[in-house]
Amino acid sequence: MTTTHNITLRNSDKQFEAGNEDTVLDAALRAGFVLPYSCRTGSCGTCKAFVASGQVDYGVYQQQALSDAERGQGFALLCRAKPRSDLVVEAREVVAVEGIDIKILPCRVAKMELLSPDVMGLQLTLPKNQSFKYLPGQYIDILLRGGRRRSFSVANVAGHGSVLDLHIRRVPGGEFTNHVFTELKQRDLLRFQGPFGTFFLREDATGPVIFMAGGTGFAPLKAIIEHALAANVSRPMHLFWGARARRDLYMLELAESWAQAGDQFRFTPVLSEPLAHDQWQGETGLVHHAVTGTYPDLSAFEVYTSGPPPMIEAGKSSFARCGLPLDRLYFDSFEFANDRTQVENPA
Repeated sequence: MTTTHNITLRNSDKQFEAGNEDTVLDAALRAGFVLPYSCRTGSCGTCKAFVASGQVDYGVYQQQALSDAERGQGFALLCRAKPRSDLVVEAREVVAVEGIDIKILPCRVAKMELLSPDVMGLQLTLPKNQSFKYLPGQYIDILLRGGRRRSFSVANVAGHGSVLDLHIRRVPGGEFTNHVFTELKQRDLLRFQGPFGTFFLREDATGPVIFMAGGTGFAPLKAIIEHALAANVSRPMHLFWGARARRDLYMLELAESWAQAGDQFRFTPVLSEPLAHDQWQGETGLVHHAVTGTYPDLSAFEVYTSGPPPMIEAGKSSFARCGLPLDRLYFDSFEFANDRTQVENPA
């Protein structure tokens, strides 16, 4: 028997209902309230919020996303937490995504392009009678058999939403990514759900921006940057893109062209393990060290970072030590081959 609980957002006094098997995040999305979130698997910590009153089942999550100390202080991950009583939650709403519906849609593979030895560029098209609205930086879930999902950021500017570009890295042992590289063909049909996430440029801010990508974390930042440049955003912007070797910077020339197009944009590629034949003369080491080495004082910046969880976690600590306010750090943590067994439609 489902028990219904009342959830109050303390910041705005808005309320919605959640069943005892709903996560707080899913219930909020279903009610039309968008709270900060990204991975939806308890891995990244974007949805971390203070539970001012009430009891929750914390669910399964990863330690780096919610420490024991934070849990003891009253914090929970809203993508995992299920109510066990009425709740009062301190979480800010993300107004920019209001009016963007989460949908399940069919699509067709229009183009496949090998961008690097282990990154496939996939272009998907929607049926002519369908449109898909999203913000640059958001992601979709490819829906697989058995309710499983694979999440991929959209790498192109929204436009009319009829074409979606994905950058898919082949993951060792990854069922879907191996399928993409070995079996998927042009004109094949797929289904997806989205858009998801609150990773997008906050256009009401005015300060300088740092983007930090790791590997295919370049994909959502590509969409964000192309949108910003097309909109003539005048804020100073600096992209740092970290990879192991030169071949992993699979759109290096494109990023370099952005830096050549105007004075407000800078680009710094960083290789952690350059190969001898790369003849690399640029930055080496860890990409977050390149950021803090260039900008030891981050107190005036916004930082948008996307890529592997270890890079995200290292960046969080380093940027905080350089004075970056926590509420000006936005991140999209890429968890590879992480199944979510239930197909949910919060719209």
